Amino acid sequence: MGHQGTDDVVRRLKSVEGHVRGVQRMVEEGVYCIDVVNQIVAIQRALKKVSSLVLDDHLHSCVTDAMRGPDAAARERVLGELMDVFEATAKV
Repeated sequence: MGHQGTDDVVRRLKSVEGHVRGVQRMVEEGVYCIDVVNQIVAIQRALKKVSSLVLDDHLHSCVTDAMRGPDAAARERVLGELMDVFEATAKV
C-alpha cells in the first residue's frame, strides 16, 4: 500500500477506534438503544470503506503483479484469496 493510502487507512481506523470507544461509553451510560445501534451502523459503514480501500490497493498491486508475472502458482494463490474474501463477505 502506498504511503498516502496507508495514511488514509490508518486515519480511518483511528476514527473507527474512537467511535467504538464512544459507543462503549454510550452503553455504559445507558443511552437509548436505537442511538447506540445507529452509531454501530455508522462504524460498520466506516469499516466497509476501510476494507474497500485495502482491497482496491491489493487489486492494483499484489493481484496485478501476480497476474502479470510468470508464476502460475502465485496467480492461483491470489485468485483463491480473492474467492475466499468474496465468500466471507457474502456471509456477512
